Amino acid sequence: MNLHRLLSQRAADGKPLRVALIGAGKFGTMFLAQARRTPGMHIVTIADLAPQRARESLARVGWDATQHAARSLEEARNKGTTFITEDALAVVGSDAVEIVVDATGNPAAGIRHALACCEHGKHIVMVNVEADALAGPLLARRAREAGIVYSLAYGDQPALVCELVDWARAAGFEVAAAGKGTKYLPEYHESTPETVWGHYGFTPEMVAGGDFNARMFNSFLDGTKSAIEMAAVANATGLTPAPEGLAFPPCGVDELPRVLRPQAEGGTLHHRGEVEVVSSLERDGRPVARDLRWGVYVTFAADSKYVRRCFHEYGLVTDESGNYAAMYKPCHLIGLELGISVASVGLRGEPTGSPSSFRGDAVAVAKRDLRAGETLDGEGGATVWGRLMPARDSLACGAFPIGLAHGARLARAINKGMSLTWADVVLADSEDVRFRREMEAIFAAELGVPGSGFKVVGPG
Repeated sequence: MNLHRLLSQRAADGKPLRVALIGAGKFGTMFLAQARRTPGMHIVTIADLAPQRARESLARVGWDATQHAARSLEEARNKGTTFITEDALAVVGSDAVEIVVDATGNPAAGIRHALACCEHGKHIVMVNVEADALAGPLLARRAREAGIVYSLAYGDQPALVCELVDWARAAGFEVAAAGKGTKYLPEYHESTPETVWGHYGFTPEMVAGGDFNARMFNSFLDGTKSAIEMAAVANATGLTPAPEGLAFPPCGVDELPRVLRPQAEGGTLHHRGEVEVVSSLERDGRPVARDLRWGVYVTFAADSKYVRRCFHEYGLVTDESGNYAAMYKPCHLIGLELGISVASVGLRGEPTGSPSSFRGDAVAVAKRDLRAGETLDGEGGATVWGRLMPARDSLACGAFPIGLAHGARLARAINKGMSLTWADVVLADSEDVRFRREMEAIFAAELGVPGSGFKVVGPG
């Protein structure tokens, strides 16, 4: 509650937080729109593979060209301006930078940047949830060993879910479930970049006239992004996935306490302490009343007669037993809220969510029958979608993570609906592959899970 005061004091002292942004896409651009209006925060540099795109993004959100005309990092630091570059690793290694924001969305780049931050002692805010789902538990451990903060990005749904879970637990409640909302129907798992716009109701004219990324939209629709984000939440909170993965029950905000409670008590959960995503559509396609498509939630238990009475007295919506209640945020502002993470990391040394162990994994599942020798197109593509699994199960069966699926070649044919394993693919050696395999070996040993290599078939 004191972040603005602390930021204002840093501004008054002439010691603003010195921030590097890597990636000037949509999320990064939204952050830039607010950073220029935030006291005590200096965007020293922006690293993007297309520097002109970064300049266009800055112009779009109201930055004057003189504000990003610095010719070096040192000049930017000394004059309070911004330096634009293509060289992200040079940015991470510069003494002009204290905090790095990775908004690339590329898992390999995120791993590379996080490890460089560990090497150079820079805190990192990982907007790149794809990298976090792929290797966040080990990246966060490496960061702690290096004495830096590794943080999820406030404004993105995983960090907002973490905040609600922390609120509930700090108030003494046991969390039944936590997660987010999305638009979901079972047939969306088969969606491709060619079919996605029809599911959104976008006409060809709308698509042609807008700045739409078909693969990104498809990742949200086909369930992949939900799996990735809930893996991040599980790894950061200690909540765990159901054995079958996400069920996507249709649910509006008034039904959260009834739907998101254990099956033994009339709800849909496999167990207390679960991550789950609720759908804004009934299974027949009708809209859910008061849906949570853009928001996040937590359900929690009273577990005492007195607290149940308090729930009733203070107007909480509960299930019929009065024991389960919910809190939620109806929307999230993605990059517009990212400054909360930057301030928390830089001023308090606290992350807005950070992995503490390996509990959830997002694995690749065939969208159709796939032939031996085919090359996978990864997240949001036409060949595979991402399914949430308990990490223990993923390790036991040798499941192949969705975060490595782009460009992988199939060693054998895979039937539609089957989860892929490491034995099913041929991959070139790379830093991200090696780091993920190292993470699996470490956590398999810690969890006592021997690899067995069998395939997993199932929904979710």
